[in-house]
This record gives sequence, structure tokens and C-alpha cells, in this order.
Amino acid sequence: MIIAIDGPAAAGKGTIATGLADHFNFAFLDTGRVYRAVGLAMLEKNLDPADEDLAEKAAVSLSHTNLHTLLANPKIRDEATGLAASIVAARPKVRKALLDVQRNFAHNPYFPDNTKAKGAVLDGRDIGTTVCPDADIKFFVTASDEIRAKRRFKELQLKDKSVIYEHVLADMLTRDKRDRTRNIAPLAPAKDAFILDTSDLDIDAAIAKAIEHASTFIS
Repeated sequence: MIIAIDGPAAAGKGTIATGLADHFNFAFLDTGRVYRAVGLAMLEKNLDPADEDLAEKAAVSLSHTNLHTLLANPKIRDEATGLAASIVAARPKVRKALLDVQRNFAHNPYFPDNTKAKGAVLDGRDIGTTVCPDADIKFFVTASDEIRAKRRFKELQLKDKSVIYEHVLADMLTRDKRDRTRNIAPLAPAKDAFILDTSDLDIDAAIAKAIEHASTFIS
């Protein structure tokens, strides 16, 4: 059983994906973190994220044995890492290198302790359209630009009180435009995706709505 969850940043897809994975006892993979791991590797080596060949090498270095450790790095949630991830994600060679990693996890899901799982939940920006077009259940989680920016702003302020909301919103809109207009796997809902708008939903309500929909497919 594969559940694919797509959507823009700060729409709530990660929270919903985690809620679904916990409820159904499925393994969870935040595919955005996979790209963030590549972006972070580039930044830590002072390399240009736009350098496709070097980014490809960073992507190839990811493996089953080190994936969970890399994704647990706290720096992976930094805004600079997110912007770098958006840049490397637009590079065909990088996407090709990471595609097998994501598909392998979806069809052979495992928990952080490497035990096998009966199902997988993957969230990202092209899971239902490109990575797992054969997914059993597909969601596209969205919310208004302002709501998403406020959510990310509150999250970033916990680390840095000097963060400015207008800058967060501008960076988010820039990233959205890049994700929606890239030539390779642009951000868009799958034709058979369930659209879940979380603008007016709290965490519990959003998760509950997702579980209700998924339960119609899972016995």
C-alpha cells in the first residue's frame, strides 16, 4: 500500500503524512528531506547548488545505510537548505539519481530501525505524478500563500527572532514559482488526487480528514 502526498511548502503535508503513517502503522519518507540532504551537502561544501554535476555526485552518495541519519540532521530544516533543495531538485541528473531511492522505499518500505513495513507514506512535490504514479492513494495538500507563510514564519521565529514575515513570504513565493514552472516534474496535483485545503483546518482536523479519506481504500 502506497500513499502519495504532494503540495507546496507549509501546507501541512508533512504533518498529515506523519499522522497517516502513525495511524496505519506505515513507514514514512519525507522526500523533500532527500532533496534537502543534497542541498545541505552542497552548502556545507560551499558548492553552488546550481552546479548539476556536483549536485548529482551528492545525490548518488545517498544510500540505504546513511539515509535516515542524513535526514535527521537538524540543519535540514533551515530556510537556506530549503532554497538550495529547490534549486537542485530542478536538475534532471539529480532527480534521476534520487528517483530510484524514493521508488525503492515506496515498494519496499522500512522503518528507521530497518524493519519492514506493510505500507509507505511519501510526501513531496511530485510523488503522485512522477515518483509513484501507481500509488494506491493520492493527496494534494494546499493552503493560501498567506497562511503558509505565517506557519513557516512562526516556525522560523523559534530559532531566530529577527526573521521578517515579508521575507519569508517572498522566499516562499519564489520557491513556489520555481517548483511550478520547472521543466522536470513541476508541482501539480495528480489527476486522481484528493485535494485537501488546510487553510481553515487545525492539525487534528486536517489529519482526521485525511484518515477518513484514506480509510475508504484501506480495510
